[in-house]
Amino acid sequence: MLVGIGFLVAAAILAYMASTYTTEFRPAPGGTYVESVGGYPQSLNPLLSFYNDADRDVVALVFSGLTRMNMRGEIEPDLALGWEIQEPGITYTFRLNRNIVWHDGYPFTASDVVFTLALLQDPDYPGPPDVGELWRTVEVTEVDDYTVRFVLREPYAPFLDYTTLGILPEHRLRGISSAELTRLDFNREPVGTGPFRLMEMELGEGHISSVTLKRFPRYYGRGPYLENLVLRFYPTPHAAYEAYQDGLVEGIARIPLDLLPEAFAEPELRLYSAPTAEMTMIYLNELLTDTLPFDDARVRRALYYAIDRQALVDGVLMGQAVLPDTPLIPGTWAYTTEGVPTYERSAERVYELMAEAGWRREAITDVLRNTAGAPLAFTLTASNDPVDVAVAEAVAVQWQQLGISVTVQAVPPLALSGMMDSRVYAAAVARLVVPGDPDPYPFWHETQALAGQGQNYAGFQNRRISELVEQARVTPRRDDRLILYKEFQQLFMEELPALPLYVPVYTYALDMRVNGGQLGPLMHSGDRFLTVPDWYVLRRRVVASQVQVTNP
Repeated sequence: MLVGIGFLVAAAILAYMASTYTTEFRPAPGGTYVESVGGYPQSLNPLLSFYNDADRDVVALVFSGLTRMNMRGEIEPDLALGWEIQEPGITYTFRLNRNIVWHDGYPFTASDVVFTLALLQDPDYPGPPDVGELWRTVEVTEVDDYTVRFVLREPYAPFLDYTTLGILPEHRLRGISSAELTRLDFNREPVGTGPFRLMEMELGEGHISSVTLKRFPRYYGRGPYLENLVLRFYPTPHAAYEAYQDGLVEGIARIPLDLLPEAFAEPELRLYSAPTAEMTMIYLNELLTDTLPFDDARVRRALYYAIDRQALVDGVLMGQAVLPDTPLIPGTWAYTTEGVPTYERSAERVYELMAEAGWRREAITDVLRNTAGAPLAFTLTASNDPVDVAVAEAVAVQWQQLGISVTVQAVPPLALSGMMDSRVYAAAVARLVVPGDPDPYPFWHETQALAGQGQNYAGFQNRRISELVEQARVTPRRDDRLILYKEFQQLFMEELPALPLYVPVYTYALDMRVNGGQLGPLMHSGDRFLTVPDWYVLRRRVVASQVQVTNP
């Protein structure tokens, strides 16, 4: 009898547990994720990785900077716990985390920061000239083992961007000069402070074919679930995609536009997309006043009204782009559309504005002609990249439909760059890259307008816009900069020295076996790993209560 009662009690308990508890799967530590990357790394050194996405990908996982940039383009602490800016914005004091060690166990200290920045300050530094030039104007002082002070010659609001650069270990590289950076064994044997450390490297025919990274157990931040992360490198993005089809990898670093339909059809592949830190624009050369009317804002506005940007994105880019309403990158902290003029395709507005500027529509042919009878005709130049050519041709068709004669010219990227730098083009489809602080000074300040003197390729000169971007770059407080950039964006979209077309979308792919992936706006390709602590390939079963407890 007692045995029977015991069975009944046990059954009741089990029934109660089944009704109040359930099992669910949660991420578990461990496992290996393998990804294919189009392109080969050359130097796994944060001081040399600016020009190669494959280098950036590895560096993003192995190294850390004093700061890092989040998905909104905001600067956050990383190796540093925080910083103080002393008025009037030229002195920055960084407090370092005392609990950080290098992958070989040595403690990270301020001397590593000072050592790294001394390499950047060396006139022989082989990296981007603007990086070296900036740091050569900064006085770097090691206040103590965990405090570094930077003193600038004058206020420069984008300065914090430069503190995201990966720091090198002094104890490994002591005594080397900047001139030796490109020849170091360290470039293939990196030691950093990041969430993963290099465990193995495979070499192909004169290049790195794969790297195996292992979770660093003493990482100071939130560590990843993944135990191992393997990057396999291939000559092209198409070859990287084929590696997935062959079952060699579980992720693909970037899906090219022409492979998107095929990737969408893969039943086990998840695609993640996010806007990049570049914008495709049409530049109009305002310096050619003798032959073209691009110095007239009414003409520039008319040309913008004549473009159906959504049709470009849908028809040419398969929807893989974001439409910006200003020259700043959507989703970043400085972007705003408040009070900004908008432009939807309108033939009526085109003809109104062109008439105001002295261009009339010919009754029979609809061709736009000036008072002398000359038609509005010019060449639209683009790089010979298939996407850029397709965009240029689609824009040309839209303009031609409204009586504007346009000839598309495709040239190699270096040739296009030379034409724009020397200001010998009429109109051009080009990409404006802004991988960080939104500072528009290099692109639109009047001092940058002369040929060979800057990146104001349109030759645009506007005193108020110049004043705004001047003041913004010497204003440390972000709230104050926002006010200045708001007016800048309003004026820019009224004047339209260039026509913002779209922000390209970066798409990467993970197999269904990989969980936790997500993507925000990317400053660099390696930023897809900002969320890598959430990625997992293993799961564990846990018991979870279904009872909801409420406060009385």
